[in-house]
Amino acid sequence: MKVTKRGILGLGSIAIASAFVLTGCQAATDDGGDAPAGGKLTVWVDAERVDALKGAAEAYTDKTGVEVELVSKDNATIKDDFIQQVPTGEGPDITMGAHDWLGELTTNGVVAPLELGDSAADYLDVAIQAATYDGTVYMLPYAVENIALLRNADLVPEAATSFDDMIAKGQAAGLTQPFVVEQGAEGNPYHLYPFQTAFGAPVFGTDASGSYDPSDLQLGNEGGFAFADWLSGQGKNGTGVFNTDIDGAIAKQAFLDGTAAFWLTGPWNVGSAVDAGINVAVDPIPSPTGEAAQPFAGVKGFFLSAESENKVAATDFLVNYLGSEDVQLELYKSGNILPALSAAAETASSDPIIAGFSAVGADAVAMPAIPAMGSVWQYWGVAQAAIINGEDPHATWEKLAADVAAAIG
Repeated sequence: MKVTKRGILGLGSIAIASAFVLTGCQAATDDGGDAPAGGKLTVWVDAERVDALKGAAEAYTDKTGVEVELVSKDNATIKDDFIQQVPTGEGPDITMGAHDWLGELTTNGVVAPLELGDSAADYLDVAIQAATYDGTVYMLPYAVENIALLRNADLVPEAATSFDDMIAKGQAAGLTQPFVVEQGAEGNPYHLYPFQTAFGAPVFGTDASGSYDPSDLQLGNEGGFAFADWLSGQGKNGTGVFNTDIDGAIAKQAFLDGTAAFWLTGPWNVGSAVDAGINVAVDPIPSPTGEAAQPFAGVKGFFLSAESENKVAATDFLVNYLGSEDVQLELYKSGNILPALSAAAETASSDPIIAGFSAVGADAVAMPAIPAMGSVWQYWGVAQAAIINGEDPHATWEKLAADVAAAIG
């Protein structure tokens, strides 16, 4: 069955506003026990999501008297602008952003902890993991994004049960290149991470709070070397499944042309495949070991400014309005990314494409937001590309682990 692009609910801003007025929200209160009254909140959002928040902003103003100004910002500059303006008092009360900004935002002291209370249990586990830094929640999550395996169901009717089965199924369909994944000259460890985790080789371990521990580098463990050996066997001197000549554009075209039956990619590419007439299925990432292949999850959300002069109202608006099912579904409709709120995610998963990414996301792990992760990226992809291209896997992986450890210090 061909899957077509569609929204789940036709929720407009008027409908959302009406829902809030009729049902009311459990508002955060000031010291006197009353809901916030008067004042103003400034919220930075990207252009694609301004309309999705208008209903919530209007409803909040109607209920509390607090004006909510939505300011459209460029994704490319919103983080740097926030870091620069918050200390001057010119920044917003709330900004939209990505969870992997947290290391930089907390280091610069520009975000405040967010009290989610019991509502934390209403979100997907990976969303709360991503919103937490050093054991403290700093972000109200609204979307979870991860890669999954796209399958051309006309070429291969059944999902693969393992990595080897995937290749076999594609070859049985008469394809010389059954599977494609973006690599490039400097590698792409983001896309290969599910296979690495299947060998028990995460980048970092975690501490007692579940936060990533920069002192617990796991790249050089036994699983890391096993992954390197396997990667070598799938590279230039082995099966040739992985190829650094295949960048994002080439991988995409192979799937759209039907010369590849499987494509490891994210929801951002589904629209192109559907538009090309591909009968798209979204499958779990096939493991090379039998253990779960866990991709990174990127989580989007909203941060509370450390210098907000109206933190009570800002927290109230975040937790009780932007954290509502109606608003999370409206944000989903604007970006077609799995909602972070469990109830909204369940509703959105009536779309089989979203359901497929959600199933894979259940095994996903939050991309590390700690500053030490920057020391990993600069060496990681290059090492993987070298292994794919025939360099000694053990020596190359050993050097990777040593270089990263030295860079972290």
